[in-house]
Amino acid sequence: MFNIKTYNRISPKGLSRFDPASYQVGEDIAEPHAYILRSHKLQGEPVPESLLAVARAGAGYNNVPVDDYSHRGIVVFNTPGANANAVKELVVAGMILGSRDIFGGISYVQTLSGMDDPAEMSRLLEQEKKRFAGCEIAGKTLGVIGLGAIGSMVANMGLELGMRVVGFDPALSVEAAWRLSSRVERMESVSALCGEVDYLSVHVPANEHTHHLINEEVLARIKPGARLLNFAREQVVDTAAVLAALDQGKLGRFITDFPRPELFGRPDVILLPHIGASTAEAEENCAIMAADQLKDFLVNGNVINSVNFPMTRMARNGGHRITFCNDNVPRILSSVLNVFSSRNINVIDLVNKSRGDMAYNIVDLETEPDSAALDEVRQVEGVIHLRKL
Repeated sequence: MFNIKTYNRISPKGLSRFDPASYQVGEDIAEPHAYILRSHKLQGEPVPESLLAVARAGAGYNNVPVDDYSHRGIVVFNTPGANANAVKELVVAGMILGSRDIFGGISYVQTLSGMDDPAEMSRLLEQEKKRFAGCEIAGKTLGVIGLGAIGSMVANMGLELGMRVVGFDPALSVEAAWRLSSRVERMESVSALCGEVDYLSVHVPANEHTHHLINEEVLARIKPGARLLNFAREQVVDTAAVLAALDQGKLGRFITDFPRPELFGRPDVILLPHIGASTAEAEENCAIMAADQLKDFLVNGNVINSVNFPMTRMARNGGHRITFCNDNVPRILSSVLNVFSSRNINVIDLVNKSRGDMAYNIVDLETEPDSAALDEVRQVEGVIHLRKL
């Protein structure tokens, strides 16, 4: 029986993936083997000795102390792509709102609620509608920085809307490349891309490499009047640089899902309340993916979509399975295997993967190792955590 502690409201469709015969799931779970959560902040909270994994039902994981958990051998999962369509659709809405003064038009119509003559209202609207004119996005150029799960969908969507699409991603994965239309033009740098675009949409994670990726230098190169959309993370855009570019007329409009006090009251800024993934479908998809990844890890030791462990999976080939994580330094795996060979325990199959300073191993053994053998493995210098499944 595995104990799963939940935080926030997790979609029942995700929680239903846990068979009650094998999993105890709830908010008040003692000695949890795993957490599943959305936005609850884990920083500063005590870490139970029983905890093996955390699944974030969403793409961002700033609410999880990943470094601390890594040193404890706790796997942290996220759910990239599960909310991609929801964000993509909001980006479309942001592009259209940034192109035509729809909000201004709606607000103006509400001021006419006191009129009771339809003919008079019609004449007034015909006279005033020019105040809310805009431009079409078809035929314009869309630039996408970051061509992962969301960025690739945004790029493909731009093509479907009749736009020319250019993209930049120095770390484009094979999986993302398969999703991306061949009609998306690859650019060699952010600066080169910015000079081409009428609309610029950013889709990168928040980390030390992307902090203020959109800054004064980048905005100095942007095509005059371009619209900037940030539905990724607040930290990737330098707000002060954006305000300066707007004041100088260099940037036409800023549309973002991350409001800040200094952005309020500007007609050239459209602010949304961080609702990129706020759809019933996205919440269900994230919860289902998070639950399935936890189950596969707890039962089989497989690691898929972890933010701190390497992707590692191996089909069951019979025998007895152990997994262990260790510092990514030489000779640890050979030392562990020597423990088993010295006890005449044959290895059926194994997989070893590394990511940064962390390595993870799945090993299937022909015979069941006793507690003494497992304790000896735990004593190998550099081994952080071992499980017998």
